[in-house]
Amino acid sequence: MDSSPSTATLAKAIDSVRERIAKACDRSGRAPEAVTLVAVTKSFPVAVVRAAAALGLEDFGENYASELARKAQAVEARWHYMGKLQAGTAPRVADHANVIHSGEPGRAIERVAHRAAREGRSLRCLLQIDFTGRRQGVDPQEIDAAVDTMEALEGIELAGLMTLPPFTEDLEATRVSFRALRELRDRLRSKWPEMAELSMGMSGDYEVAVEEGATMVRVGTALFGVRPHGRLGSPQG
Repeated sequence: MDSSPSTATLAKAIDSVRERIAKACDRSGRAPEAVTLVAVTKSFPVAVVRAAAALGLEDFGENYASELARKAQAVEARWHYMGKLQAGTAPRVADHANVIHSGEPGRAIERVAHRAAREGRSLRCLLQIDFTGRRQGVDPQEIDAAVDTMEALEGIELAGLMTLPPFTEDLEATRVSFRALRELRDRLRSKWPEMAELSMGMSGDYEVAVEEGATMVRVGTALFGVRPHGRLGSPQG
């Protein structure tokens, strides 16, 4: 059974999310234009992406390289890759992504950078930070060395930081991680002023993330509903 939202339902959801972002910006003294809404279309068909683009969304995110490639070839947009980078699929990510949210030093990002540089491209890349000690990403204590490593790669442009907060329904607990990421970004900008982006916040906590300075929020379920095939959400949206 097709669980894709109707155009009317999708339009209403987009308006609601944008309104909530605007209100969160107002509470924190920010302009709504400072926040990029990245629509996470994982598991949804190309038709849903086309419908969302027709309704004005410009940025879309995927967790798997195969889905990224298929949808990016079908719909012209700014495509964000949010899944774990793997050396085997790195060339596909390099070919189709405009922004990578899950960057960290290693063979995979090196392959992405090499491929992009060979094609004369420079991909915007965010360094993923792990505050939990249990997920992918760089330990905050090792971030300076990680930035130095990433900055040396031709083919990527290090543009900011990303994080996933601990799994919790307590929004104030997620605020701690978001605030820590912002403070870390602010410290780094004294040496690397180009690192302005903060990718943080998903369907359940994007308003808190915006209040704490998010420049990109990764929203899936709040826009498109429950994912097909019984997938009830995503660690990225």
